[in-house]
Amino acid sequence: MTVHLNDVVKEYSTGELPVRALDGVNLTISGGQFVSLVAPSGAGKSTLLHMLGALDVPDSGSILFDGVDITGLSDNQQSDFRRHRVGFVFQFFNLLPTMSAWENVAVPKLLDGTPMSKAKVDALRLLDLVGLADRAEHRPAQLSGGQIQRVAIARALVMNPALIIADEPTGNLDSKTSHSVLEILADIAHDSGETRAVVMATHDMEAARTTDRVISMLDGRIDTDVLSGTGL
Repeated sequence: MTVHLNDVVKEYSTGELPVRALDGVNLTISGGQFVSLVAPSGAGKSTLLHMLGALDVPDSGSILFDGVDITGLSDNQQSDFRRHRVGFVFQFFNLLPTMSAWENVAVPKLLDGTPMSKAKVDALRLLDLVGLADRAEHRPAQLSGGQIQRVAIARALVMNPALIIADEPTGNLDSKTSHSVLEILADIAHDSGETRAVVMATHDMEAARTTDRVISMLDGRIDTDVLSGTGL
């Protein structure tokens, strides 16, 4: 799996002057990598995540996902791409409170037309992968913050995507729980061979140093891009 961003530009109108959120970004992300994206607010980090996940399109430039330029996809094609090729992990979890853990994980499969019995098997397998097999029937209110985030990670994996985008996944967790979540994200990237990458946005430099590669942004551009070499 490889994603190439070639001279990607994105501007937003705020008042009289346009703001260039991405200013000619060139970036390659390969399968097997756990990458952290670090930037102050307003530097373009969220916009870059939106581009990677086909949540938005650039004003110019190209984004090649396994050789396919996703900037030229129709709305329906973008939706299909997001459903099957990208998994999202959010800071605030976004679980459905009335559903059990396994039901939350199974939701993307069910929306894609998978029979309930098959979706449940897949959901239980992934909950076991993140260490929550014994919490499958629990609802979010019965789980800790770390357990909820692990359910969210399992949900992001259920469609077997090539790219996992994690937006501040440890932002609401204590240090011990954060380390556990980071270990899971690293395993997801490393255990896939070269078929899956994880890109994590974070303000936490300690969390960033646990990843394989740390990319920092400033004023819509890539400022630094270094191999961390720290690992977990």
